Amino acid sequence: MSTPTNPAFAAALQKMAAQGAGGLKLPPPVFHEMGAEPLDYSPGDADGRGASMRVRFPVQERWQNPMAHMQGGAIAMAMDNVIGPLSYMAAPPSSTTQLQLTYLCPIPEDAESFEIKARVTLVSERQVIIDAELTLPDGTVATLARATNVIVRRR
Repeated sequence: MSTPTNPAFAAALQKMAAQGAGGLKLPPPVFHEMGAEPLDYSPGDADGRGASMRVRFPVQERWQNPMAHMQGGAIAMAMDNVIGPLSYMAAPPSSTTQLQLTYLCPIPEDAESFEIKARVTLVSERQVIIDAELTLPDGTVATLARATNVIVRRR
């Protein structure tokens, strides 16, 4: 997996380190395990609102359910693998307290890949809200997600 050469990524990593996120495994090892390919990142405003990240994932047989569709838990894992790193890049370190998914249609075995675009909707003193959308190669929206994260203050 390669990281895009977007200068905003380097700036985001510096911001994260300054906020106490230095030394964290970002993206996490499971991001690589799922074959994630970062496509785009935008830092949003000075507080991180509007920050977005788009990532492509291959459809892999090992994540399928008995009907040969991608298993819902694996979809949630992919969503979390975009929402989590974005939260650390756009806002102070936080931890997910809620992750709500709405499955609109299955990800079939013949889909080669899918993309997830996540966007920071809100950054407050204590919370980060991130919305995400999973789309299939034909443009079909297959899953929607909303994450609520609580900002963690390190001692």
